[in-house]
Amino acid sequence: MQQQGTTEAAPRVVRHAEQVMGTVVSFDLRPGDVPDAVVVQALSDAIAGLHRVDTVFSTWKPESTVSRLRRGELKLAQCPTDVARVLALCEEARDASQGWFDPWAMPGGVDPTGLVKGWAAERALDTLLAAGIPAAMVNAGGDIALAGEPEPGRSWRIGVRDPVNLDDFTAVVPVSGRGAVATSGAYERGFHVLVPTTGQPAYGVLSATVVGPDLALADALATGLVAGGQEAMGVFPQLPGYSCWLVLPGGGLLATADFPGLS
Repeated sequence: MQQQGTTEAAPRVVRHAEQVMGTVVSFDLRPGDVPDAVVVQALSDAIAGLHRVDTVFSTWKPESTVSRLRRGELKLAQCPTDVARVLALCEEARDASQGWFDPWAMPGGVDPTGLVKGWAAERALDTLLAAGIPAAMVNAGGDIALAGEPEPGRSWRIGVRDPVNLDDFTAVVPVSGRGAVATSGAYERGFHVLVPTTGQPAYGVLSATVVGPDLALADALATGLVAGGQEAMGVFPQLPGYSCWLVLPGGGLLATADFPGLS
């Protein structure tokens, strides 16, 4: 953990990066007057929570709870209660996305990967806020949960990375208060999102970004948008508070009219 800026001229900033859930989860905390010992403990608790989630939900670890569930070695009732809770959220997200996000359509059995990373980051943020930290950002490999202000009177500003030229950004999203920004697409893993109806990789969208109040749903919707492309954008009029931004092959851009930062 690195701490920067302890004078009155600049707010306290605490940053940390943790390798977990197959990605890097970065923390940016603005703890104000919260004592150092409280900040350290809250960050430690948030990180421990992420590792617990990885132990339960990883589809890459053969000994994880979800891997055993997928193989039929466990029934849902034998799993930790968080598994049933996440699968219930997956059902809600499947309905909200009109089926474009469907963990039950994946090879090998139910796979909540497209939602659980955002859910875990949201819970990590809750842990930090419960400790009294007034402002923080948790970035789980592009799925970002935020709260508060990085500086008085200033919004968080989240860059949407260009999936072709990773040094550039296609948009910058301002977020004030509590919010979430989730991005899915052909970045490090290439075209990995499958179309639920065919089981084949989706190629119609390079990346999809969803902004909204809840990161678990935003994460699932971003996955669904990559799977369904422009057709999947039709779900957003029925989802108040959520908006999206798509990067298409060839450099085309599409967004809902209420996407933050658009004039």
